Amino acid sequence: MSTGIIRYVYLAAGTIVMLFLGLINAWSIFRAPFNEVFASWTISELSLPFTISMTFFCLGGFIGGKLAKVLKSNFILLIAAVFLFFCFFFLSHLNPLNPQQSLVRLYMFYGIFGGLGAGIAYNAVLGAIIKWFPDRVGFASGILLMGAGVGGLTFGGLANVLIVNFGIFQAFFVLAFVVLFVLLFGSFFLRPVPIAFSGGNTASNIKGNDYTSSQMVKTPVFWLFLTRSFLVSSVGMIVINNAAVIAAVFGAAAVLGLMVSASSGFGRIAFGSLMDKLGRRKTLNLGSFILLLSGINLYAGAIWQNVYFIFIGLLLAGLTTGANLTISSVFTNKFFGPKNYPVNFSVHNFVLIPAAIMGPMVSSFMLERANGAYHSTFIMIIVLALLSFVINILLNRLIPKPG
Repeated sequence: MSTGIIRYVYLAAGTIVMLFLGLINAWSIFRAPFNEVFASWTISELSLPFTISMTFFCLGGFIGGKLAKVLKSNFILLIAAVFLFFCFFFLSHLNPLNPQQSLVRLYMFYGIFGGLGAGIAYNAVLGAIIKWFPDRVGFASGILLMGAGVGGLTFGGLANVLIVNFGIFQAFFVLAFVVLFVLLFGSFFLRPVPIAFSGGNTASNIKGNDYTSSQMVKTPVFWLFLTRSFLVSSVGMIVINNAAVIAAVFGAAAVLGLMVSASSGFGRIAFGSLMDKLGRRKTLNLGSFILLLSGINLYAGAIWQNVYFIFIGLLLAGLTTGANLTISSVFTNKFFGPKNYPVNFSVHNFVLIPAAIMGPMVSSFMLERANGAYHSTFIMIIVLALLSFVINILLNRLIPKPG
């Protein structure tokens, strides 16, 4: 089998692993069943596992990037497999008769072990597979990140079937061994790239050198791009996480929330390919333009109580916010260089933590002030889109024209 074909086999295997890693983001699937078993847990207590897992996911990505300097990617994936096995296995042994102790263990195993395991594995797969696609970084990033994005939706449904038929604890017991097997299987496909292989492109990156993470964070380009990612990620945290609620408020079917998730997954692939074909400038401006159209449609739908505008606005928001991770992956690889990509991209992903806090917080404040009306929230999306255009202009002035 030729090297050109082998890399697509590796990409397919990596995508399967990423699909299962998306389970850690499917907290909404597990939340209600846990609440049935542990009725004394409050809404705030049940919201915290996702926040903890997101935080340790980002930390796990950083740790995975550091490990990539001294260990092979397949061995790093095995370490992640152990963390995720412990996560699901010990969750299957929570004690309904001791809710307080079980809550602490939920935070520890789902939040810390699950977040760390998913972050380490996520970084290992991305870092290893993208090296096989120096000529199609955007395409490969998009496929892999699509897997992670829709994994919660796809295998969250599988988890839900297990919960309905066997209960929450048995479901976690089964998932522990399924995830362990999938990551063990995936580890066989994380192979180093042959020295002679270039994939049709021997170019390094825009500047012609590779930045370490400490060098990267000292550049104005990093902070400008990070700010843009924060703006777009905040929209994602507001819209995608509340799509079903927003749809219901304006009379649309709650299934629209699932369609927004699918749109987000499609955006990761589409914008990855666009980064390869159109380059950074045009792709960033297109992303900002679609985000602006999203805000305008949502605001028009709120003003005129038109569900079709809401439908279009939510799908466009899913498209561009889903694209944000892929754009960030490609930008980090091409501008700061492929050598330290695993660590550098993990540093960038820390932006998800403040976005997960600030976006919903500001939106909730606006909803309370407006007595539940979404008008001000949709105006905020328009403002964030316009700000992203401003950052695009500043980036164009700082970065050489090629790329």
